[in-house]
Amino acid sequence: MKRNQKQIVVLCLISIMSVSSLLAQLKVSAEYRPRTEYRHGYKAMVTDKDDAAFATTQRTRLNFTFNSEKVKYRLTIQDVRIWGDQSQLSTISNQLMVQQGWAEYMFSNECSMKLGRQELDYDDARILGNVDWTQQARSHDVALFKYEKGYKLHVGLAFNQGTDLLKTTNYEVANNYKAMQFVWFNKKVQNLGISLLFLNNGLQNKSTDPTPVYKVAYSQTLGSRLTYDEKNWSLNSAFYNTSGEDATLRKLAAYYASLGANIKLSEKWGGALGWELFSGTSEVDKKDANYTNHSFNPFYGTNHKFNGSMDYFYVGNHINSVGLNDLFGTLSYKNGKFNAGLTPHYFLAASDVVDPTDATKTMDKALGTEIDLIAGYKLVDNVTLSAGYSQMFGTKTLQKLNAGSDYNATNNWAWVMISFKPDFLK
Repeated sequence: MKRNQKQIVVLCLISIMSVSSLLAQLKVSAEYRPRTEYRHGYKAMVTDKDDAAFATTQRTRLNFTFNSEKVKYRLTIQDVRIWGDQSQLSTISNQLMVQQGWAEYMFSNECSMKLGRQELDYDDARILGNVDWTQQARSHDVALFKYEKGYKLHVGLAFNQGTDLLKTTNYEVANNYKAMQFVWFNKKVQNLGISLLFLNNGLQNKSTDPTPVYKVAYSQTLGSRLTYDEKNWSLNSAFYNTSGEDATLRKLAAYYASLGANIKLSEKWGGALGWELFSGTSEVDKKDANYTNHSFNPFYGTNHKFNGSMDYFYVGNHINSVGLNDLFGTLSYKNGKFNAGLTPHYFLAASDVVDPTDATKTMDKALGTEIDLIAGYKLVDNVTLSAGYSQMFGTKTLQKLNAGSDYNATNNWAWVMISFKPDFLK
């Protein structure tokens, strides 16, 4: 009897140790993030006759991560909704989705393979980013191969299908690529950071003359981002070139360039200056049916992070347009749990805009000035309150690009958001 009791005690101890070992590798966390927005000129200018929009969106997430010596897992379940988009007694909810669901196998400490739905977030997120500002965020269905020892080399492969077909690989999902491959290289040499990116992007083209014909239009983006960091200041620059075809099978030749500097002014104050250039296609050139598309597309970047918080450029808009010059500066402040930032932007078209009153003339390239003010306060651990206000002072040229708008109208946007990120188990 005593022997059996000892065996039971030993089995219980082994079970407890096994469970403890599993729990030590498991992390469970969550996020609840409602955001209320006032919009009167957000993403595009309006007129004073247009009523403002006002709504609250919400993201709710549950995250599971598990790490062992050879395998890593991640599952993120999220629900995205607008307050009021369902009746009180609704039995239907179609906002629940898998935002991330992947597994990573470690061939060695340096080499791994990561498969499934995952975020891609590289460098400053200009070309590949997770777009965390949007409630749904961005994720990809991709196979990612990684090597990291002395330098980082990532290779991503994706091929998308909308349905489980028995014939053909025709793709009908809008606003997504058909196929995509990329190679990213990153190395630090003392204070210098070097990144190289090659992106081969395939968009499904469908013609219907006389019957549906499907082709894949491929474009190739190749470029580099450099950073240099010192204790109280840093520099960055980037250049990317795109060739190939756009989604309409038109010849594509475009480029992007940027320069930036950040400086720590004191323990509480910081500053930044920057410039971005997106090549564009002149509206004069578009009069020729066989024109070349010179408009650079940042593809899958976190575009809300750039070119003003009001998202006038490259956030589902301004694609295949006249390009952009963005000159900006930031003054930031941080004191304990409080932080704030003020960023003005001055925008110009990168190519010619035709005068709507006289097709033989072009307009001033100035598009306007945007002022962005944001602030945040950490209420307690894992709970942050943030808010922002932005205003666009547009021009006649921006009005021409935003049909049906008025540059004299008050175009502004305000928001407030609270973010809860508890850790249930870690």
